[in-house]
Amino acid sequence: MPSIPHFTSLGSGPVVLMLHDADGDHITFAPQVESLAGAGYRAEAWDMPGYGYSAPVEPYTFKALAASCAALIDALQAAPVALIGHGMGAMVALETALRQPQRVHRLVLCAGGPPLDAQAVHDWVAPRQAALAALGAGGSMAQLAQTLVPRFIGTGALAQGVQLAVHALGRVYPGAYRHALDALPTFDRRAPVLQRLAAPVLLLGGAADRCTPPAALEALAQVLPDAVHVSLPQVGHWPQLESPEAFDAVLLHFLAERRVLH
Repeated sequence: MPSIPHFTSLGSGPVVLMLHDADGDHITFAPQVESLAGAGYRAEAWDMPGYGYSAPVEPYTFKALAASCAALIDALQAAPVALIGHGMGAMVALETALRQPQRVHRLVLCAGGPPLDAQAVHDWVAPRQAALAALGAGGSMAQLAQTLVPRFIGTGALAQGVQLAVHALGRVYPGAYRHALDALPTFDRRAPVLQRLAAPVLLLGGAADRCTPPAALEALAQVLPDAVHVSLPQVGHWPQLESPEAFDAVLLHFLAERRVLH
């Protein structure tokens, strides 16, 4: 039985569980925790296994991460939930919904999902692995974050949001980051499986995201049975932090029009 990951919680109502990217922890959803709680939801944001106070999993695979997510949903006694995944967290959210459809009634995939091809995977993972390798013995994740995050934001990014993204990445354990980067290229869910996904999906990304470009999300929208794609202008890989007001408006509209009360 997987251990229950650490999480933060605010509000009451239908549960929305947020799964962060490899590049941060639960605080990359800090604006959404507040906005969702204010809108009448119970907002939960986890620390992925190996991040924050969450115990790591071995082997570090999407199957194991999805099992940890399912264990948290069961511990919350809230199934089915709405899952929001950012970056790698979007892959974990997809994996969870495919393996445990009874636990998930809708998905929001933020700047993440199956990449278009091997080159897209390389463009996402290689700069991060190179930055991690360049740390050396005396480097810190804070230094990595200060150089890496600005490379992947949009021209319209909110300064405070960028600072929060830098802060979150700077808190990540190097070993956990390495495990996550090694796992990213192994996500292998493709069209025949994705076409069986029953939950409605919002694909929400940044028009300037170089990790998951709009073309990748649009291609995914064409595969999924019930999906809508929204691209935020002048926004990069952290839409929820770079443009939180625009992000939250789209998110809350999607949740409200498909709301299920428990």
